[in-house]
Amino acid sequence: MLTDALIHLARDMAGRLGVLSLLALSGLAAPAAHASVGLAQIDAPGLDGPVTLYYPTLADPERVTRGPFQLQLAPRAEPQRGNGRLVVISHGSGGGPWVHADLATELVRRGYVVALPLHRGDSHADPTRPGPDSWAQRPAEVSRTIDAVAADSRFAPLLVLDRVGMYGQSAGGHTALSLAGGRWSRAGFRRHCEANLVEDFPACAGLMLRLTGGWADGLKQWATRTVIGLVFRSDEPQAHEDPRIAAVVAGNPYAADFDMASLAQPRVPLGLVTTRHDAWLKPAFHGDRVLAACRPRCEHVADLPTAGHGALLSPLPPGLDGLIGDLLNDPPGFDRAATVPDTERRIADFMDRHLAPAPARAPMAPLARAMP
Repeated sequence: MLTDALIHLARDMAGRLGVLSLLALSGLAAPAAHASVGLAQIDAPGLDGPVTLYYPTLADPERVTRGPFQLQLAPRAEPQRGNGRLVVISHGSGGGPWVHADLATELVRRGYVVALPLHRGDSHADPTRPGPDSWAQRPAEVSRTIDAVAADSRFAPLLVLDRVGMYGQSAGGHTALSLAGGRWSRAGFRRHCEANLVEDFPACAGLMLRLTGGWADGLKQWATRTVIGLVFRSDEPQAHEDPRIAAVVAGNPYAADFDMASLAQPRVPLGLVTTRHDAWLKPAFHGDRVLAACRPRCEHVADLPTAGHGALLSPLPPGLDGLIGDLLNDPPGFDRAATVPDTERRIADFMDRHLAPAPARAPMAPLARAMP
C-alpha cells in the first residue's frame, strides 16, 4: 500500500512539474528576474519624435547622464525576452523620457518593455504647442509608437502586441483617458475655464501667468479668458481607439474637458492615481470627477494625501524654481522615498493583473518545409 501511494505521489508530482514546464516554455509563468534595465532609442514614423525604450537585459548597468539625471542603465544592450508585453508611457507637458525612469525600471523588473514617445510640440525639446492642440494628436502618437516597436527587428520578436498597457501623467493622463474611451472637446476646455478660471487657474493658463493676489490679477484673468474664448470654440468630439491597448492608468490627469458620460464605462480596465496637494490639476476638477463617473468600473490605484503634482515624476527634476517649482516640487511633509516606490509598484501590479504574460512565439518553419 505504501509503495502504491509513493508511486501515485511521484506520478502526480511529475505531472505537476510537466505542467509548470509547459507554462514556463509558453511564457505564461512569472518572468525571471533580469540583471538590469536596457536603454535604446528608435525612430518613429513621419514627424514624430524618437521613442525611448527601457527593456530587460542581462548586460551590466552603467551610470548614464541624461540632462540633469544620473541613471543606472545599460545603453544599447542586447534585449532579453521578459513577459512579452509592452507598456507605453505618455509624459506630461514639457516632459520627456527621463522623468518616468523609475516607473519604467519597476515595469522592466516585472518583464515589460516600456516605450516613451517624445510628444511633438509638448516636450522638453519642443514646448511650442501644449494644451488642446497637443492633446488632439497624442493618442495617435501612442499608436504610432506601438507601430514603431512592432517594426523594430530587435524588439518585435520579443513581444506580442495584442494586449498593450498604457500609463500617462498630467497631459499624458489626458492621453490615457482618451485611449480608455474618453471623448473631449476644445469647447469643453473653454467651458471649464470660463466657469472655474480662478479656482483652476494653472490648469487653464499653464505656465504663462500666475495669480498673486495683486492688482494685475484681474487683467490676467481677462486676458486668459479672452484668448481661450477666441481659440477654443469647436464642440467636435475628440476620440481615438486602438484595439491593442488593453489596460490604462491615468496619473493626475487633465480631465475637466471630457464628457464624463464617455468614461462611465471605460473601454478597457482603467486605473487612476491622484495626489491631494496637486496645485496644477486640482483633483476636484480632474481626477475625482473621473472617479465619480467611472466607479465601480474603474480602480483608484493610489491616492496620495500629502503629495503634489510632481510626485508622479520620478526622478523629479532638480532645481525647479518660480511657478513651475511651486507646481511640481514636493510639498512640506511629503515622504518621497517611502511613497513613490509604493505607488510605482501599485501601477505595475495593475498592469500585471490586466496584461497576462504573452505566450512565446513559436519559431516559423522554413518556407521549403512548409510547401508541399
